[in-house]
Amino acid sequence: MKVQRADGAQSATTGRQLLMAEAALAGAVALALFVRELPSMRREWRIYRMAGGLRAGHRYP
Repeated sequence: MKVQRADGAQSATTGRQLLMAEAALAGAVALALFVRELPSMRREWRIYRMAGGLRAGHRYP
């Protein structure tokens, strides 16, 4: 009895395509999260600069 196997090159291509699709999806989610949090990050950075930044370490323990 002979066992038939899938074509190795085609299954590797399918796996590679799946990996690329997952990477693209993860990148899109990360980009969406970054864009969503950008206004609050800008606000926090502005507060940090008004408080003195790194130079204010001794004033605000």
